Amino acid sequence: MVELHLLAPEDRVELVSDALIDELAALSVSVEDADAQTPAEHALFGEPGMPPPAAGWQRSVVKALFDDEAGATEAATLLLAQDWAEGIHVQSLQTVPDEDWVRLTQSQFSPVEIAPGFWVVPSWHTPPAEATRSIRLDPGLAFGTGTHPTTALCLEWLDGLDLAGTHVIDYGCGSGVLAIAALKLGAARVDGIDNDPQAILASRDNAERNDVADRLALYLPDEFVHAPADVFVANILAGPLAELAPRFAQCAKPGAPFALSGILQGQAPDLLERYAEWFEDLVVATREDWVRIDGRRGHRR
Repeated sequence: MVELHLLAPEDRVELVSDALIDELAALSVSVEDADAQTPAEHALFGEPGMPPPAAGWQRSVVKALFDDEAGATEAATLLLAQDWAEGIHVQSLQTVPDEDWVRLTQSQFSPVEIAPGFWVVPSWHTPPAEATRSIRLDPGLAFGTGTHPTTALCLEWLDGLDLAGTHVIDYGCGSGVLAIAALKLGAARVDGIDNDPQAILASRDNAERNDVADRLALYLPDEFVHAPADVFVANILAGPLAELAPRFAQCAKPGAPFALSGILQGQAPDLLERYAEWFEDLVVATREDWVRIDGRRGHRR
C-alpha cells in the first residue's frame, strides 16, 4: 500500500479530501497539522454547542491511502490538474507496510480501572480477575473510552456518589461511558444529550452491549425538554460549559451534585466564577493538564 501526502491550504482541505475519496478511489483520507510539533502548531477542537471547527489547519497535510503507487500517482496527477488546485503540493509518496489493522488497533486498547474493582473493558478482552463491575465499551464513532483524563475524572466522581434510584443527566454523552457507568452504579435512569448524531448512535449501541439501554434515553439538544435531575454531569469543553451554565442550572434539582469537565487548568477560574451564580461548594480536581469542577446546585435562583 502507498500513502500520498499533500500539502494544502485550509480553504482547499475539504475539496481535496472529498475528491480523493469520492472521485480518486482513495481507501482512506486523514488530515494533520503541517506545523505540528513546531511553534506554529494550532489546536482545533470541535466543541458541542458551538460552531463547527475549520476543516483543516492553515497548512494541512492531507494523507490518502491507495492500493499501489500507480493509483497514488494517478490521483495526484488528476488532482493537481484541477482549476481549484492552486496552492496544493505533493509532499511525498510513502510505502505503508501491510498490517492486520484490526489487530493493531485493538492492541492499543486494554482494560482500564476507573475505580477500585470497576473496569472499562473492550469487547475483545476478558474482564480482569479483580473486576467486580465492568463496562463493555469499544473505541468507535464517539469520544470516550475511559482513558482520557476528563473522562476518568468524571468516572471517579460518579463512583464516589450514592446513585441508587437516582435520575442522572449526562450532557455531551459521547460514547455513553458516563451514562452507562451511572446506570451500573445504581441510577434508575439517565438522560444522555449530545449534538452529534453519531454520538447518539454510539451511546445506544454501547448501552445495549451493557444491557442498560432500557434505562437510557438519548436526545439531541433541541429535542431535550429538561426536567431537573438528581445528579448532573457534563464532560464537554470550556466554551460551551460557560455558554450553557444557565441551562445546566435548570437541569439540576436544588442540592443536586454536579460535575463539569473538559476544562484545561487555565480555564478553571473563569468557570468557577461563572457557575458560582447557581452552584455552591465548588471544588477543583486535576489530572495532567485537565480539570473537573464539582459541587452542588444551590437553593437560590
